[in-house]
Amino acid sequence: MRDAEDRYWKANLRWLVVILGTWFFVSFGCGILFRDWLDENFFKVGTAPFGFWMAQQGSIISFVLLLIAYAKIMNGLDAKYHVEEESK
Repeated sequence: MRDAEDRYWKANLRWLVVILGTWFFVSFGCGILFRDWLDENFFKVGTAPFGFWMAQQGSIISFVLLLIAYAKIMNGLDAKYHVEEESK
């Protein structure tokens, strides 16, 4: 039984690193580090340059999408490894 728990937590942590890495890249990378480059080299969203839009709206939208993806992925992992939440 311990081996199944270890595989579950390793898969869980792997997905957590991927999702947090994506969140960091979108919010810090696109919103701060690469903002000027995105402004110069990409399209406009409405009247705002793409880098500015990513800093203001895109990172928030990406965060919500990552939350939805995290919930679906974790539900899939729970089903795969037969892990159920305890009810009180």
